[in-house]
Amino acid sequence: MTRILPLTGGPTLADATTAFLNRRDLDADTLRSYRQTLTRLRAELGDGVLLSDLAAEQVAAVFTTAWSEAAARTWNRHRSALRSFTTWAAARWSTTDLAVLIERRRENADATKVIDRHLIEALWQRQDLPLRDKTLFRLLYESAARSVEALGLDVADVVPEAKRGRVRRKGGATEWILWQSGTARLLPRLLTGRTSGPVFLTDRRPGPARTPAAVDLCPLTGRARLSYERAEYLFKQTTKNVDPTGAGYTLHQLRHSRLTHLGEDGWSSSMLMALSGHRNLRSLGIYVQPSTEAVAAALADHDPGRRRH
Repeated sequence: MTRILPLTGGPTLADATTAFLNRRDLDADTLRSYRQTLTRLRAELGDGVLLSDLAAEQVAAVFTTAWSEAAARTWNRHRSALRSFTTWAAARWSTTDLAVLIERRRENADATKVIDRHLIEALWQRQDLPLRDKTLFRLLYESAARSVEALGLDVADVVPEAKRGRVRRKGGATEWILWQSGTARLLPRLLTGRTSGPVFLTDRRPGPARTPAAVDLCPLTGRARLSYERAEYLFKQTTKNVDPTGAGYTLHQLRHSRLTHLGEDGWSSSMLMALSGHRNLRSLGIYVQPSTEAVAAALADHDPGRRRH
């Protein structure tokens, strides 16, 4: 249970947000997202301001300054983080609804976020990719796992002969992620000589001032667990030349693309949920819509003009 400091007039913004972020029920991705939002609020409003003195107008002004030009999805993500914090705080102290003046923005679905199959296949054929990067990218695609789940794998979690690894899913459940022969051929080469520590490691040893926890260090090489931010950067750099926007694809798009491709191939929703770790059909639904390429191929197959030839 989070300990609330008995401060006169209630907690400061710094104390309240720190207690909120120290909760054990937040997974790594959610914690990272919440921290970005609340860190910006603290920077703009001041750590020492009492939570009870904050007004919704002040917070709305911060949102306008910080994220008015951001994409709707980014705006809504920060709004969701604020609403979660406000709801949590209201259960402990008498506070104003700090999110009441911040309206949710409409998000337009982007049907171009699925990576074409031929681009995925071309990625596996590239000879210039480091073994670690190719293994990670292929594992993420074949398993449809969340990036944080794959990056959290330790050598002891991997069962090579069964093509699976033990991960902590979103929400805290411990489950298996599964992969195919492509990943199975790469993993033994990546893990040569290693019997413990993280599967995916940084290129260099961390400096003395940045030594991570022992659980995130490889005892054989002294290198640290590869971070999500670094892995995301590497994938964007790898794919920026084939991404129409020039920005490079995200790791999440590997998961999205895998589920879309399997849905096009006839996989049932229950099978997709079992593979990906989704808990309900509603959250899975955005991944199983056929891509433009699949619809175009189906139309071509049923084109009367084509049959006449």
